[in-house]
Amino acid sequence: MAPLYFRHRASLEHDTGLHPERADRVRSLESALARREWLGWEVREAPRARERQLLRVHAPDHLERVRGACAQSRSLDPDTPVVPASWDAALHAAGGACALVDVLLGHEAPTGFAALRPPGHHAEPARAMGFCLFSNVAVAARHALAEHDIERVLILDWDVHHGNGTQTAFYDSDEVLFVSLHRWPFYPGTGSAQETGSGAGAGYTINLPQAAGSGAAEWLTALEREALPAARAYRPDLILVSAGFDAHRDDPLGGCLLDGGTFGQMAARVAALAAELDVPTGAVLEGGYDLAALAESAIATMEGLTADL
Repeated sequence: MAPLYFRHRASLEHDTGLHPERADRVRSLESALARREWLGWEVREAPRARERQLLRVHAPDHLERVRGACAQSRSLDPDTPVVPASWDAALHAAGGACALVDVLLGHEAPTGFAALRPPGHHAEPARAMGFCLFSNVAVAARHALAEHDIERVLILDWDVHHGNGTQTAFYDSDEVLFVSLHRWPFYPGTGSAQETGSGAGAGYTINLPQAAGSGAAEWLTALEREALPAARAYRPDLILVSAGFDAHRDDPLGGCLLDGGTFGQMAARVAALAAELDVPTGAVLEGGYDLAALAESAIATMEGLTADL
């Protein structure tokens, strides 16, 4: 079985112009992958998410708000422009994440990467923000729990910005362990170490904030000493990575000092944990706004995920 790479042309039709989260992000990555024969991965078209999949995370009026804004090319917030084609792109971005779950839990592929846009981890149940329309990885996790015979999902988010939308979706649930490495204090203002969940979810949110200017040593130490032991104790049935690459030293928005190799090392460590626990793992694209750095880091992540295959 080959690893699976999910894509869709709708990601290119979500035209945000010169906005940092733009179609060239996917073009740059896929040009680099094509030069390397896609690393031997099978390329598959992402389906659209179904409404019932989205409604496991998002309120019905959120769907209507996003649909209406796209139809009118009306920005959802100052950072989140949309055009009519953005609706279809967002459906495929969430649907690709769900399809990734299906192939992993259906034992069709050893790992996979849903490389679609717009990203998702800032989208809250009733609010689009920060370039994100739907919370793709949260929708995928809820899909896994509802449609497959599993009880626990680990979401590891290493985007430089805290995944407030993912955290909100599961803050009071023990069905998902949400672990986030991110710069803090920073946009969107959430993600302090004191945010640990509530009610049934108390202790199932773990924020590992990193300082501006932090690099590989700090991020890898947090992963190895805190994130992975917590994940091991949780014993998830599925691991999903919110794979943002804006902590790269060349990223114009991030302010941290990682390089492509760091992302590869993090991915390899996650893959080794998944092998130890005998569970599948896959990645969903989030941020990363320097085109060369994004391509370098995503490819290193894909290689890390398959290091032991």
